[in-house]
Amino acid sequence: MSTSTSTSSLVKSSRFSDYIQFSKLRLSLLVVFSSAMGFLMGPESEGFAPYFPLLLGGFLVVVSSNGINQIIEREYDRLMVRTNNRPVATGRMSITEAVIICLVTGIVGLFLLAQLNTIAALLGFASLISYGFFYTPMKRISPISVFIGAFPGALPVLIGYVASFGADTASIDWTLGLILFSLQFVWQFPHFWSIAWLLHDDYTRAGFKMLPHASVPNRSAAIQISIYTFILIPLAGIPFFEGYLGWISTVILLLMGMYMTWLSIQLVRDGSAKNAKKLMFGSFLYLPVVQIACVLDQI
Repeated sequence: MSTSTSTSSLVKSSRFSDYIQFSKLRLSLLVVFSSAMGFLMGPESEGFAPYFPLLLGGFLVVVSSNGINQIIEREYDRLMVRTNNRPVATGRMSITEAVIICLVTGIVGLFLLAQLNTIAALLGFASLISYGFFYTPMKRISPISVFIGAFPGALPVLIGYVASFGADTASIDWTLGLILFSLQFVWQFPHFWSIAWLLHDDYTRAGFKMLPHASVPNRSAAIQISIYTFILIPLAGIPFFEGYLGWISTVILLLMGMYMTWLSIQLVRDGSAKNAKKLMFGSFLYLPVVQIACVLDQI
């Protein structure tokens, strides 16, 4: 009796672990964090009621996007060390089950976003479709996939910002929304390319073309990475000159942009995996620091 109970608990635990892995929980939570920061940059909302549809809806849409990605890439996931244990790739989760999860989470997530306003739901839908059906298949075709993927990757902060206006979509200040979108859009190039630099062998086994310039980790690719990190510096000044941020938060944005640029220059100098890893961790630090600084400036 105890053995049967133990086995049942183990199976349930394993299934729960598969669902967590299928959702890419950490990535999904980071995306939701970005949406929350965008929401806080918008007009003040009464109470915490809007947070439920935004955070849960956004989370479910991201889960659906991640699931579509794993369904399409299941054969290639088996070839990579980083992904060969994913539930769909191993067969622990059937295609039918995965499709049902994607449909349910996608529909419910978009429905929740629509409770805030139609534009937030439309942007969520655009993010889901572009990530699942444009970025995902393009990864094996051309390095331009990173450019395509930067759009759904930058939309969460804009979705959160737009959602903060509620039904009053006519009053949306698109200038600030597009500034927030642009910062996250440009940030993604050094972020994803530093990861692709470190995982080049793994990506090559699956046929993914992620790095620029023949998709290999060379000096030309490092120079292109440094160009995008440098763009973060002038972008940091735009919110100040447009009257959205004060000088303290602007200095933080500028320093973070210069920090990213300095890390990328180190990569240009020697092309080492060590400096690619520093840039990757620097990119993980950049976004939350910048977004929190922007939000605190509004308090």
